[in-house]
Amino acid sequence: MQEEKIKPVLNGAAETMLQSFYARAMYSKNPKHRFKDKKAEEIVAKLDYDFSKAGKDQTMSGGVIARTAVLDELVSDFIQKNPDCTVVNIACGLDTRFYRMDNGRITWYNLDLPETIQVRDSVYREEGRVSTIGCSCFNPAWPEKVAKRGKMLFIIEGLTMYLTKEQVTQMLAIIRDNFDNAYVIMECLCPKFVNKEKVEKSIQSTGAVFTWGANSFEELGDVAKGFCKVKNDNILRGMWVLNPAFKLVTWLPVMKKMSQKILVFEKA
Repeated sequence: MQEEKIKPVLNGAAETMLQSFYARAMYSKNPKHRFKDKKAEEIVAKLDYDFSKAGKDQTMSGGVIARTAVLDELVSDFIQKNPDCTVVNIACGLDTRFYRMDNGRITWYNLDLPETIQVRDSVYREEGRVSTIGCSCFNPAWPEKVAKRGKMLFIIEGLTMYLTKEQVTQMLAIIRDNFDNAYVIMECLCPKFVNKEKVEKSIQSTGAVFTWGANSFEELGDVAKGFCKVKNDNILRGMWVLNPAFKLVTWLPVMKKMSQKILVFEKA
């Protein structure tokens, strides 16, 4: 008997998780893939959702694959150095990074809005070392759900571009005030693309709007009060995963300026 598919009910920024999730699954099916995401392929097959716009949006899918490649590298490096760490994946959506990163020792919390976690739980049914927290990242109560502490890694991917400066400040303050040994890897949009979500047609169709961006940790200022810089990174080397020919142009200053940034910092 064929399993009944799950119809996710989401909109706006929350719905964008489906677009990026689909991009990873389709890339994983490509015979020339540089990273395999069997979990994403498995879950896409279980969802009743029209992915046609995401399938045609090469700008969105290319950016997702590039940032995934770089973030996987950064997260893997942290876990190798801290094999018993605890990871909190903020605005996780249907992200499958735990299944690519698991070393058999890490503890991983997937945090997102209750309605998103409801969709995730209906598909993944996670427990044990990987579990979910259904709560807004602006709610100061969510850290109480993180039972396992120690060396902490916080991943913030595909979120800050839909927030205001004040919301990013609030989110980081909750991390700073509730966790010691906090290490943050945060993706940021280039400010030049704020209010230009139309460049990614599948994102525009969800009603989500790009509202904030930053090019460096230094630009964050008081947004990241209480944290200190580890490094400013970007997704450019991830573009090499898509096509080695990008190496011919990614060295250009304009490419570095316009690319999505990945800022790495830790609690001071």
